[in-house]
Amino acid sequence: MTKVLLADDDVELVGMLKEYLEREGFVITTAHDGEQAAKEALSGEHEIAVLDVMMPRMNGIDALRRIRAESRIPVLMLTARGDDVDRIIGLELGADDYVPKPCTPRELLARLRAILRRTQIGVNIEHDRQTLVVGSLQIWPGQRRAEWNNKLLDLTSTEFSLLELLAKNAGQTVSKSDLSEQGLGRPLTRFDRNIDVHLSSIRQKISAFSDGRTVIQTVYRQGYMLTRE
Repeated sequence: MTKVLLADDDVELVGMLKEYLEREGFVITTAHDGEQAAKEALSGEHEIAVLDVMMPRMNGIDALRRIRAESRIPVLMLTARGDDVDRIIGLELGADDYVPKPCTPRELLARLRAILRRTQIGVNIEHDRQTLVVGSLQIWPGQRRAEWNNKLLDLTSTEFSLLELLAKNAGQTVSKSDLSEQGLGRPLTRFDRNIDVHLSSIRQKISAFSDGRTVIQTVYRQGYMLTRE
């Protein structure tokens, strides 16, 4: 039974989403302000947290900032439709994905399942021994662990999935559409900057090559490529 934290000050909406998700087999804990949400998310009792941006006592962005200071729990943000600023800030702070409000319970469920598929992959011994090496980058898919120059990379679940996909196709361009479908588990939508923000965050965590080249290159109008040394 997957335990989900659902945080939003809209009591009626939370009640509707809770009822729907429980029918789908999830165990739901609710919170109605940012302070309570951050405390619950850091309790270790949940597999994933859903945070609304606009909450009393502490907004969702500040709650996410507090959570990311201590935990890698997957976080799905609820943002106002068309509010790109909050959306981008949330992704930069380590949110795994977002859903614009108003959203349907079915859409929320699909996003939750997409994130959980990336973070709850069953690990067998053979898979766990496999190591993906591209120059100074080492990735252990089974452990969902990555190192750059022998230093552990502090990646969110989404960042790890995107980096792993680029590493598997090192030296080749991967389209934004493929990155979204295979890395995020959902189709790319128009004006969606999710991939760009996640990859920008990864770039900040991986130092450039000695000649100044960035490890993750933007291929104009095509996608992104992990460059070999």
